[in-house]
Amino acid sequence: MKKGSHSLIQPVILCGGSGTRLWPVSTPVKPKPFLELVGKRTLFQQALDRVADDTRFARPLVVSGAHHQPWIAEQSRSHTLIVEPVARNTAPAIALAAARLAPDTLMLVCPSDHHIPDTAGFIEAVDAAADLAANGFLVSIGVEPTRPETGYGYIERGEAIGKGHRTARFVEKPDAERAAAYLSNGKFVWNAGIFMFRAGQLLEELSQFRPEMVEHVRSSVVSGTEIAGALHPEAGHFAAIAGESIDYALMENTDNAAVITADMGWSDIGSWASLMDALEQPVGAAADLIDCKGVMVRSDGPRVSAVGLEDVIIVVEGEEVLVVARDKAQLVASLGGARGQ
Repeated sequence: MKKGSHSLIQPVILCGGSGTRLWPVSTPVKPKPFLELVGKRTLFQQALDRVADDTRFARPLVVSGAHHQPWIAEQSRSHTLIVEPVARNTAPAIALAAARLAPDTLMLVCPSDHHIPDTAGFIEAVDAAADLAANGFLVSIGVEPTRPETGYGYIERGEAIGKGHRTARFVEKPDAERAAAYLSNGKFVWNAGIFMFRAGQLLEELSQFRPEMVEHVRSSVVSGTEIAGALHPEAGHFAAIAGESIDYALMENTDNAAVITADMGWSDIGSWASLMDALEQPVGAAADLIDCKGVMVRSDGPRVSAVGLEDVIIVVEGEEVLVVARDKAQLVASLGGARGQ
């Protein structure tokens, strides 16, 4: 296998989401990527920071919805932009980026709302993924599981290849029993939603499994307009696409899937419980806790006092107050959705 002879890597940062899983702080108007949740930089800014000032990477290409444009403009000047006319999940968004790039371009696709504190570990995984992608593989970056997590999808590793493995299969979010079995098995990694492949190969293989999607994407790009340096794909063609994730549309179907296992402290910050895990200090200054254990408090103003609580998360944002048991944090999305915010 050839190694290390690839050209610049093109970061593609995906900005989307409904803003419900971290309600009431995150909303569709200002979702998770654009919030300062871990540190003084937003998750979107941290995603850009990981590929900044590094000769491996080209200028980031951001794919987002129109309602995210103000936040993107406020938080970054170092990117190019594609504005989706409507949300159609990750496969069409990634295909939009690929259609704008030279076929041999190595695309590094990253969500904008994940926390990766170990940049060196991230770069090591990217280098390993680039070697595989340069040799014709569609690569996922996975994370070694540390607990039987039911909130993540999993990837089963097959035979070793390069610094990674062929992908044996993708697995949906499991129940607790299966998650425990995956952890003890040793062949499974968490699916981090980070991918690398050549732009031309992505479109070629996606055309085998979702030809109408690729046709509509290409047409929307050709008929699109440039406004203030951002590409606005033509809405009619793009809206005709049936939304689908890149996992379902391509990665579960291709014979060329591979996975790299990364050690980078990754979290998708997909719930208040996972944010609590990522924070060094989960109790804010505006809190008085007595005889409490495993409690997180976040308040935008009012002081929170609690006595005798265990494994509870309390969030105050404006006029909204959320109190949730840590092990039920995944259910918060239904509250955010019900509020229609």
